Amino acid sequence: MAKLILTHDVPNLGSAGDVVVVKDGYARNYLVPRRLAERWTAGAQKQIDAAVALHRKKAIESIEDARAVRDQLEAAKYTVAKRASATGNLYGALSSADVAAAVEATTGVKLDRRKVVIENAIKNTGSVVVFANLHPEVSARLNVNVVAE
Repeated sequence: MAKLILTHDVPNLGSAGDVVVVKDGYARNYLVPRRLAERWTAGAQKQIDAAVALHRKKAIESIEDARAVRDQLEAAKYTVAKRASATGNLYGALSSADVAAAVEATTGVKLDRRKVVIENAIKNTGSVVVFANLHPEVSARLNVNVVAE
């Protein structure tokens, strides 16, 4: 078993700064090569603790910023043009990258595609609702209109 400090949020494992114990293969083949975690040492623990304290201070300040961005994003309507058949079925599906690009084009807010949550695959034209996680406590509800090119 390997003791690691997470440097990024890892689903079903923990968030950045957490100390976790995982199997050696998971650490050696997945977490460490992708720089999602680093080996635990006392020095690394001190560095991570300092970084986490700074991050928490900024997070408290940024929750107000996230709420302001949420209000801006929810006020706008977004349109995404995708190739579609005559019956309105898309060739492929609406992706989070498509939504992030539409948000940036419409509002100028640069939104990371990994923050966009699409619950079910969207394979038809029409209006849909997707969510954007701006902060652990703040998410925006985006109204997206999918049209045929």
